[in-house]
Amino acid sequence: MFCLTSLRCAVYGALFATLLVATELYAASLSAVAQAEIEGLLSRLSSSDCKFQRNGSWYTAVDARAHLRRKLDYLIDRDAVENAEQFIERAASQSSRSGKAYQVQCGKHEPVASGQWLRTQLRALRHGGKSAQN
Repeated sequence: MFCLTSLRCAVYGALFATLLVATELYAASLSAVAQAEIEGLLSRLSSSDCKFQRNGSWYTAVDARAHLRRKLDYLIDRDAVENAEQFIERAASQSSRSGKAYQVQCGKHEPVASGQWLRTQLRALRHGGKSAQN
């Protein structure tokens, strides 16, 4: 790292240390299995051709992933999630603001509750199966 002043070096060092600690805290709050399963669910969602409805509006699967990631981070910060099932129940099934259920619609299929869709994906992940679109 190139520093022009010792103060700048100290600031950069503090920021780097903070990032390292934050990364370690994130990893420590979820088991490796839970992390892998949740990341697998988010990956399946974002790579699907599905749309995601929340609070009456439809979003792309990529936007849905970003939204659910923010909710996951919130739960992790509060030590309120330990596994994929809790992630689905506490972050990915309904709006924490309105209480309305999220929906997933893949292709021309009828929309289904996001919790149902994600639980199906979780079963497929655990059994080494392909992504089930609906």
